Amino acid sequence: MEEKESRKGAMAASESGGKITYFVVASCVMAAMGGVIFGYDIGVSGGVMSMGPFLEIFFPKVYKLQEEDRIRRSHNNKNHYCLFNSQLLTSFTSSLYVSGFIATLLASSVTRSWGRKPSIFLGGVAFLAGSALGGSAQNVAMLIIARLLLGVGVGFANQSVPLYLSEMAPARYRGAISNGFQLCIGIGFLTANFTNYETQKIKEGYGWRISLATAAVPASILTLGALFLPETPNSIIQTTGDVHKAELMLRRIRGTNDVQDELADLVEASSEPNSNARHGFLNLLQTRYRPELAMAFAIPFFQQVTGINVVAFYAPVLFRTVGFGESGSLMSTLVSGIVGTASTFLSMLVVDRIGRKTLFLVGGLQMLASQVIIGVIIMVAEAHDGVIGERYGYAVVVLVCVYVAGFGWSWGPLGWLVPSEIFPLEIRSAAQSVTVAVSFVFTFAVAQSVPPMLCKFQAGIFFFYGGWVAVMTVAVQLFLPETKNVPIEKVAGLWEKHWFWGKLTRKRDCQETTSV
Repeated sequence: MEEKESRKGAMAASESGGKITYFVVASCVMAAMGGVIFGYDIGVSGGVMSMGPFLEIFFPKVYKLQEEDRIRRSHNNKNHYCLFNSQLLTSFTSSLYVSGFIATLLASSVTRSWGRKPSIFLGGVAFLAGSALGGSAQNVAMLIIARLLLGVGVGFANQSVPLYLSEMAPARYRGAISNGFQLCIGIGFLTANFTNYETQKIKEGYGWRISLATAAVPASILTLGALFLPETPNSIIQTTGDVHKAELMLRRIRGTNDVQDELADLVEASSEPNSNARHGFLNLLQTRYRPELAMAFAIPFFQQVTGINVVAFYAPVLFRTVGFGESGSLMSTLVSGIVGTASTFLSMLVVDRIGRKTLFLVGGLQMLASQVIIGVIIMVAEAHDGVIGERYGYAVVVLVCVYVAGFGWSWGPLGWLVPSEIFPLEIRSAAQSVTVAVSFVFTFAVAQSVPPMLCKFQAGIFFFYGGWVAVMTVAVQLFLPETKNVPIEKVAGLWEKHWFWGKLTRKRDCQETTSV
């Protein structure tokens, strides 16, 4: 009887691509700490930028303007939007993404040749060094160097962790487990906001040091945890070719001995003509990978022009702009962080049931509506009063929460999930590096451009990003195939059935047949 039940359990696990095991959960939770360090950095940088003692030490011109505005209380139509329009200040935020861009391209070779685990470890070490230097910084140069080291850490982690999660997860739970990366980004962001809110109360003025140095906590957990992480079966085959070892790992993470179908898919993927080639980026440029290459650029670009970084980097600054004090702006940012984390958790629960494209559609419409209304409220308030009153400020906070919730269950998690699952094994590492690199390029561009855009366009900045949200919502519905419950090594076949990409695929196959 027990043997029969055991067989039934094995069959059920096999049919669903495996079951959730404690081994997989523990491994993925540890790896997802890479998301915590990224989220913490995003949250902490925006928070310390609104702290007076931090600005006074490193950016005295910005601090002087802020104090003058506080004394005058005039809030004329332009000046309060331009308080934080400092190129040096934005360099503090965006320098991380310069080193992150370079690091993620280097991480591709490490991940492909030595595995996902070494990249995760290197990311933790670099981030740990950057957090220590940032917390002890004495001048702007030390601060920027610390940000560059943090960028190396984020570059390696963002390149390897999403791949690790997608490859470890059973097909029917891949969306939920991979969305754990964005959930951890949200947890890191929320933790940073809470830390900033508490440390800004320290009267001696060194609270910003605690905020920056606390990043060492998740970095230490990631670094030490990486030493004990198992390698993914996909990576084992790609780096060593040891099919037996990969089979043993598959049995362990799937909780069943019946893994022959998935193992066969992995072996077949690794035996593709270009799977053993060392020139991953050159392979990616081949015509056969045109759909994947397009998405490697489009998805991270769209994710960054949702306008999320207007909120993520500059939420405390934005809330100060609409009339809140230092403490109130940090509290408002904390509230929006809680909403974002909760919505990402909700996305984890439903993504494998209702699919990726449905969440993209609902979240896109929600973000578009809230951005347009925020822009209208600020414009009307400015036109009537010349100052944004308290009631308008609270309305903006509510709408920002609505916007963050929309991002939290759509472009936030899916912007990491979808790229990690749509690439074939032979180009997966290189394509993921391209995805993260493109993300860093446009995150850098947004971080550099938001303060001057806010200064020049004022409320119009929300209409600018709202327009992009409309474009991306339509584009995803038209050009992205649904990957719900599809085994990761079978996703490549979806392009052949797609109404648009299928034409290119058939044309490619005809050309290859003719050449043969």
